[in-house]
Amino acid sequence: MKIGILSDTHNDLKPFEAALTFFRRENVSLIIHCGDMTTPETAGSLQGFQVIHVFGNLDSASGEIRQVLLDLNPENYSGAEYTGEIGGVKIAAVHGNVQEKLKELIHSGKYAYVFCGHTHRRLSEQVGATRVINPGALGGLRLEERSVYLLDLESGSGDFHLI
Repeated sequence: MKIGILSDTHNDLKPFEAALTFFRRENVSLIIHCGDMTTPETAGSLQGFQVIHVFGNLDSASGEIRQVLLDLNPENYSGAEYTGEIGGVKIAAVHGNVQEKLKELIHSGKYAYVFCGHTHRRLSEQVGATRVINPGALGGLRLEERSVYLLDLESGSGDFHLI
């Protein structure tokens, strides 16, 4: 199962739509959004995907974003953090602005993957048994080229893709 990981769209719709087109081409059915979606209108673009969304520090319309995602698919998730299992693989996701929570998830040893955002910088590193992935940013402050991460949960292979 391929999943798409993205973060920090900051309502910048052009790279966001390009990322969604890439994910559709790759037959991704599940997207993990690591926060700072910022508007319910952005959430509305996720039609056709199952979505796990964790709130970022700039998701002030979090209730409206959550409602749009649930209206699109009742199986979607939108909350402060996500911990669960996908395809038999334990994962966690947080935005990353609360460093203590991020470190707690990473060092707990419970998760094969911890996904985060916030820094607008790509990261893929192994910490013990946990792979920590920050897909970089699609909008907002431009520290690096816009990017997403494509992960095949079955094989464990994944890579960044510039948008």
